[in-house]
Amino acid sequence: MRTTYDGVPMDLHQLKTFVVVAREGSITRASELLHLSQPAVSAHIKAIEDALDVMLFERTPRGMSLTSDGKRLLAKAEQTLGAHQELIAEASRLRGRLAGKLRIGAGSNSNHEAVGRLLAGLAETCPDVEVALEHGASREVLARLREGKLDVAFYNEAGDPDSDLAVVETSRFTTFLAAPVATRLDWKALAGAPWIYPTASACCGQTAEALFAAHGFRPKRIINVDREAVTRTLIAGGLGVGLLHAATAREAKARGEVDLLLEAPTVTRVLFATLASRAHDPIVEAALAIMRGASDRVR
Repeated sequence: MRTTYDGVPMDLHQLKTFVVVAREGSITRASELLHLSQPAVSAHIKAIEDALDVMLFERTPRGMSLTSDGKRLLAKAEQTLGAHQELIAEASRLRGRLAGKLRIGAGSNSNHEAVGRLLAGLAETCPDVEVALEHGASREVLARLREGKLDVAFYNEAGDPDSDLAVVETSRFTTFLAAPVATRLDWKALAGAPWIYPTASACCGQTAEALFAAHGFRPKRIINVDREAVTRTLIAGGLGVGLLHAATAREAKARGEVDLLLEAPTVTRVLFATLASRAHDPIVEAALAIMRGASDRVR
């Protein structure tokens, strides 16, 4: 599809390439995200520069850096792509029945009941929408959402959501510090024990980092595990201490697998998110409405 930019014919795919290269600062990374060869990405950029007779990027050892003209034109390119999305959205509304595909990401430890509510709601209200669900760590599904590989995503957030996201809170939970049976809460001893939790960017990782800061130590050994079931098994097996979501922690305690040393003060929210720029896409908007309604009923 082609549009015009101040009277100059312009391919929307080329504009998208321009925006992605500008965001990533790299031809290589842009080619991966766009599923194009690097020569094709370079050709798109050159075609825009030739058509507009403007240099958009400076090629540096560190990658692609926007020129001052490029920075000004980036905003216009984003507006043009946004207008195109709005056109498609309005056409879908005029057809009166939603159809298409919704790509959903779910964090490995996200609320599975919330995912189920979304799928059931879509089946009831949008039967012609094809659904694709994939799982991964929260940081992974957020990255894929921003790369345009997912339309919506469930993820865990211990802080405030980023401003580029439109979110609905589906639930919240606390985290327990769990240890092998008969372990006492002794911070000096715990500092010397292996700690089991996901990377620092995950909600349990953030909670662990807060505990380290509060008690003035750094574990001698950290075992990064991004599956809570594995963390639970390792703790029960005596390999170290770690963080478990409240429901999992209480179940493991009731089964005699672990002792719970304390409930961490951090509250983690399970959020349903999309890019704010896509919140009014018809299918995405329908999904947000389903989750808002489900969230209201839960409260």
